[in-house]
Amino acid sequence: MLLVPAIDLRDGRCVRLLRGSFSDEQLYPVDPVEAARRYEGAGIRWIHIVDLDAAEGKGKDNVATLERVRRSVSCRLEVGGGVRSLAQAERLLGIGVDMIVLGTILVRDPSAVKGWIQRLGRRFIGGVDAYDGLVRVAGWTESGGRTDAEVAAGLAALGIRGLVYTNISRDGTLEGPDVTRTNAAARASGLPTLLSGGIGSMDHVRSAAEAADPLVAGLILGKALYESRLDLDKLVTLYPQGSDSAWDSAAGE
Repeated sequence: MLLVPAIDLRDGRCVRLLRGSFSDEQLYPVDPVEAARRYEGAGIRWIHIVDLDAAEGKGKDNVATLERVRRSVSCRLEVGGGVRSLAQAERLLGIGVDMIVLGTILVRDPSAVKGWIQRLGRRFIGGVDAYDGLVRVAGWTESGGRTDAEVAAGLAALGIRGLVYTNISRDGTLEGPDVTRTNAAARASGLPTLLSGGIGSMDHVRSAAEAADPLVAGLILGKALYESRLDLDKLVTLYPQGSDSAWDSAAGE
């Protein structure tokens, strides 16, 4: 089971939102670069980064911080949040991001995504963020008008390499992940999938790993790491982070 720590950025700082709400933000006194170094030092091979400023669409971005992180660690980076143009995707790839997570654009203009893939290669992951099974877009503020399974089912045909599934109602709550919906989305997509949202304890990790569909390649860990509810060194011992995961294969490893 791949363990993928998340770094959510707002104005260059590490934060976590509760259930995707920008009005319910918790700031953590840790530098994003130091967090990334800590994760890599523990044996982590992938880090999931979300640019919340770009996702909110208020004219800011965190590319300078992303560049600092990229220069500081050699592990692989997947980055999402507000990537809605080819120019944005090219900019992220240009600073050394390994894979880009797409959300809103997948729902609103999948034909554009197909064109990006033809031009830039299969460097894209689908981010399906859902509340009660319905996809949310535009920084989780608007309905995408489709179910999570419907969006997931169309990803492979576009050339998307993998899926990150988030149950927004669990995100940042530490109350436990939604393995059932993640499994269903993974099967609908037929793609390697990461479960995101709700993991708050070592028991949550163990139970999710045991109940996950074979397509679920890994778990995204966020708030629980900042609040020391997870022992990352112990988790890496329990779940060795080799380079032969389905997620690495999806990314062209």
